Formats: sequence, structure tokens, C-alpha cells
Amino acid sequence: MILDRFLRHLIRHGTLAVTFASGRQATFSGSEPGPEIAIKIADRATERRLFMNPDLILGEAFMDGTITVENGDIYDLLELCLMNLSWDLPDHWIQRLQGRLRRWGRGIAQYNPIGKAQQNVAHHYDLSDTLYDLFLDNDRQYSCAYYSTGNESLEQAQDAKKRHIAAKLLLAPEHKVLDIGSGWGGLGLYLAEISGADVTGVTLSVEQHKVSQERAKEQGVAERVRFKLQDYRHEENTYDRIVSVGMFEHVGVGHYDEFFLKIKDLLADDGVALLHTIGRADGPGATNPWLAKYIFPGGYTPALSEIVPVIERVGLYITDIEVLRLHYASTLRDWRRRFNTNRDKVREIYDERFCRMWDFYLAGCEAAFRYGGQLNFQIQLARKQDAVPLTRDYIQEWEAQHMAAPS
Repeated sequence: MILDRFLRHLIRHGTLAVTFASGRQATFSGSEPGPEIAIKIADRATERRLFMNPDLILGEAFMDGTITVENGDIYDLLELCLMNLSWDLPDHWIQRLQGRLRRWGRGIAQYNPIGKAQQNVAHHYDLSDTLYDLFLDNDRQYSCAYYSTGNESLEQAQDAKKRHIAAKLLLAPEHKVLDIGSGWGGLGLYLAEISGADVTGVTLSVEQHKVSQERAKEQGVAERVRFKLQDYRHEENTYDRIVSVGMFEHVGVGHYDEFFLKIKDLLADDGVALLHTIGRADGPGATNPWLAKYIFPGGYTPALSEIVPVIERVGLYITDIEVLRLHYASTLRDWRRRFNTNRDKVREIYDERFCRMWDFYLAGCEAAFRYGGQLNFQIQLARKQDAVPLTRDYIQEWEAQHMAAPS
């Protein structure tokens, strides 16, 4: 009955039909249009736990099969939930209390010193090498793509992302480039190929490092594109350009000063840096507990208000900020479609519970980017005001010039 009251308060959009463990059925309908979803809860313990901590238990129950979606799929259910829990709507008192508790404890949760940071990275990025081939594009870009029209394929949108980033870096053949969080090497190899620059990538993932080194050797560019299995905090060289895509989410709020001071220390006087990171529109918060436990331990997506003051303190210029809205929702949609197309192959590597976990992860993140205030920031930085042109025209001009360039 407590869960009943919670759901009646929650559902303002769409309809949720629930079959409880006792066999009793109830329908919760909002006054606004939305998805019509039916679920079944297998036992009373799940009902109790779901009321006390829905942010964690919904995902666990779906993984374990104690909650099943009988009309629609897991994305439809999460879309319904986040439509009704939209970041710009008032929270239920339980959500407010849990949010405060998580924010109080985030300093511990996001403590990522050298060593522990590598353990957290290994949890996600050192999974089976085959897994990522089953849902990513052919270059293994594991970050927000760039959908100029919304009709692009995943490959086209990821090519556009790399091109957009390269345009903001104002690359030249004589430049030395540092890629912090270089993944499987795709961006670093692209930047070297498109400009002739010398590129160094650093990653904490053993699997990613192995693949990126092999790719550089296979393409015959290992003399000017190299990848290190190293924490960025150990880097000591000076670079004309620094780029970091999808890595800042693993830094942790308590390490932001350390991160930007290192950027400043490594960046040449006339250099340019670009940070591409997931962010949040609702101000400082805390990581979803299910995501932190099962997918990204130590991870956090920051508000712009948490990033900008640190950049100001360390003495770097912000020369450009772009907010990418809904691009990641489209990226996650394409990833999830490919994942589910290859679900049988994933099950052969792991098991059905793993498939459910990753289906929940991809579906939940897509819904969060559509309804939960999640978005992406691209922040361009420099040590001097005149390091980049005075207008943004150069970005579109560079992209147009390199539209047909190889990826």
C-alpha cells in the first residue's frame, strides 16, 4: 500500500499497470500523455526494497528478473519513470532525502587517487574486447557522437564528432598533441592523420592500450602516434594541444583542481585545450547509485557551475563553451539497438544477467539524456586570450574543408 501511494503521487504522465506479488493488479494513470507500460513484481521483498531505494533497486530487480516488463521494454519503463521524475519537476520527499545523503557522501565515492582510478577504469573498460565491437561504431568511439541533422548513421555521427573536435583544436603539422583518456586510439589516430601532428595518448585501461598500440603499428604511424598506459598526472611533457573526451566523468569533484592545474602545467603558452564531458543541467548532485555500483564506480557527471570556478581559480581562459543537447540520447539509442541485435553473442561471452544489466544501462542513460537533464559540454581552454580566433567562423570553415577527410 505504501508503494501504491508512492506511484499514485509519481505518475503524472502516461500509465503504469502493476501486477504485485500477491497477484493484485493496479493501474496508475497521469493526467498528461505518455507511455503505457505494464510490469510484474515477483515478490514482496522487491516491493519493499523498491519503495525504499528505487534508484538502486529497479535496476537490480530487472537484472535479477524479479521485475519484468510485460507491455513495452525496459527503455519504455525508464522513459515513463524519467518523464515523471524530470529534473525540473519537484522531487518526492524520499528522493530529496536520498539525494542529500548521496551528495554528502560523494567525496568518498569519488575519491580517485592514482591506483584506485585505474581499478575503477578496469571495472568497465577492461571487459571482453569483443563486447565493444558488438555495439560501437567501427572506430570504437565510446562517447557522444555529433548528429548534425539527426538522420546520420552512427558511423557518420562519430566521424562528425571527431571532425568537430579537431576543428576546435586548430591543428597544425608541427603541433604536439596530448589525448587524455585516449580509449582505443581512434581520436588520436584521426587527429594525426587529418593534420600531420604528433600525438600522444594516455589511458588507464590495459585492453584499450593494447588495441590502440596495435592500431598505430598497423597503420604505420607508430613513430608519431603513441599510446601510454599511464595516469595523466604522471605526464611531464609540454603540448601545443590537449584534448580529453569522455574521461573527465571519471576524475571526481575532489580532483578537479588537480586536473585543471595539470592541464595548465602541460599546455604551451600559446596552446589550446578542449574538454568534452557529460554534464548535468540541474546543478551539483550525485551519481545514480545503480550506475555507480555496476557500471562506473567513482564516476560523476558535473554541473557547469562545478567546472567553471575551478578553471577560473587555476588561471586558464575559457575561450568557448558549447552545450550538446540530445546528441548523446541519439548515440545511446544507436548503441542499444546494436547491442540488442547482437544480444545472443553477448550472452555467449557473459550471461543473461549481464545482458539485462547492459540493456538497463544503455536504456537508462538514453532516457536520462532525453528527460533527466543530462547533456554534454565542450569547453575550449587557453593560457592566452588570443590563442584562438575572435569569432567561431573557423570551426565551420574547418569542418566544411575536411568533410570528406578519412576517419
